[in-house]
Amino acid sequence: MKSFLADLPPFSECQKRIRAIDDTMDILSGKWKVSILARLCYRPMRYSALLKDIDGISGKVLSRELKELEINELIVREVSQSSPPAVTYSISEYGHTLRVLTESIAAWGLQHRERIKCTLKKQC
Repeated sequence: MKSFLADLPPFSECQKRIRAIDDTMDILSGKWKVSILARLCYRPMRYSALLKDIDGISGKVLSRELKELEINELIVREVSQSSPPAVTYSISEYGHTLRVLTESIAAWGLQHRERIKCTLKKQC
């Protein structure tokens, strides 16, 4: 039987990948950022819509997370010229590169949910 360890890259390459993961986690850390990005991958949203759509997030935290995502160029903040001005957030072209990540997380989450349901029912 072949060990999965045989398929691993050399240690120096693993270290490089781990550093890259650490960098990514620094940018996406926190409870809400990936959730915000996932929503904005599907459609632009106004601040109030995000606040309603994300269960449990406070306005203060949402504002901070949006600002950090904007600083990292993952989202775009657009202010309309209407009165009063309306602010809309959308995924940036650069932020769209994370769509693969959010889709992978969603797929894993769906599989995990099914696994837990099966475990609880003991019928799988």
